[in-house]
Amino acid sequence: MNNLILIGAIGKNKELGLNNKLIWYIPDDLKFFKDCTINHTIVMGYNTFMSLPKLLSNRKHIVLSHRNIKLPDEVLLFNNKESVLDYAKKHNEDIFIIGGASVYKEFLNFCDKMILTEIDSTCNEADAYFPSFNEIDWNKTILKEGEYKSLKYKHVIYKRNL
Repeated sequence: MNNLILIGAIGKNKELGLNNKLIWYIPDDLKFFKDCTINHTIVMGYNTFMSLPKLLSNRKHIVLSHRNIKLPDEVLLFNNKESVLDYAKKHNEDIFIIGGASVYKEFLNFCDKMILTEIDSTCNEADAYFPSFNEIDWNKTILKEGEYKSLKYKHVIYKRNL
């Protein structure tokens, strides 16, 4: 689906997180995430939502959960992937899938674009991983390379070969 975009930061082994937190703190990457998602809808699982320090400004939040949970009034709750896909079909805007691991996995086959920060590091203690994908199926464009406290990273766009 053209308007669904996966966005995340991953290590060399596709590590995403540890104990429901980001593994690496890179201020430029947080700004990059904000710049990409500002004024758009973001979709996440409940644990990712709970990991946010607060609602992210100027973004519509959708939480995907099979449980009937209480959320702030301004947050939409969808109970299945199909509801998110229907929402995406009805809205002519980019919708960003921001995690966690199981949500990325559910939507990987429905996205034609991924925006990933590839971090040149590993974390053996990671407990959440980005789903595997075959890079042959994607065109990769490096937007920017950077370094923070000797931690090298790249902002990369993957577009699915059609």
